[in-house]
Amino acid sequence: MATKSLSEISLDGLWKNNPALVQLLGLCPLLAVTGSVVNALGLGLATMMVLVGSNLSVSLIRNHVSDAVRLPAFVMIIASFVTVAGLVMQAFTYELYEVLGIFIPLIVTNCAILGRADAFACKNPVLPSVVDGVMMAIGFTVVLVALGAMREILGQGVIFGNMDLLFGPAAADWKITLFSNYPDFLFAILPPGAFVCMGLLIAVKNLIDADIKKRADARKAPVETGSKRVRVTGKIS
Repeated sequence: MATKSLSEISLDGLWKNNPALVQLLGLCPLLAVTGSVVNALGLGLATMMVLVGSNLSVSLIRNHVSDAVRLPAFVMIIASFVTVAGLVMQAFTYELYEVLGIFIPLIVTNCAILGRADAFACKNPVLPSVVDGVMMAIGFTVVLVALGAMREILGQGVIFGNMDLLFGPAAADWKITLFSNYPDFLFAILPPGAFVCMGLLIAVKNLIDADIKKRADARKAPVETGSKRVRVTGKIS
């Protein structure tokens, strides 16, 4: 199998093979936690730390672990980084850690992380594995934040509420009220609203992909060149 370039790896993580929009992995925390931007960003950053760290570690030991214990070893590595991420959040963003609750430890079971370790990191050198982890994590986090923003706006009429839970007291005034006297739309805040918003994001991506493919096909279409002879018949008076 040909080794992908770093630009191809980046494009896969951000768009072509996005873990949330294309692979549809890690949907449980993605749909459950994204009621606001701060929750989505907090989970995304924790996932990024675990994904990058696990990809790096798996790539380093890839030639020293037998197939018989490969997956258990990967799970132990991921669990170690999840523990570190949880301790860091407890130390610096304890209230947000309490809000996210069980979904931080559940990162261990996130299929996107174990999938990248088994499908990519264990077969590639350190640099491509780290880039893959970073880009997959950024792609996942962007979808999380977009979903959180949609649900926060539709559900509460505001955006960037409670950002101080992640960035401290300096972010207490970041909240933007888009609609005054907005009646809370409970459907958008609850999990069913997450499914609808997620479906809209996937639909938008599919439309963009279809348009890109259409333009690419149009550029590849053969262009007829040269002049055509026109035969004229008739009597000349």
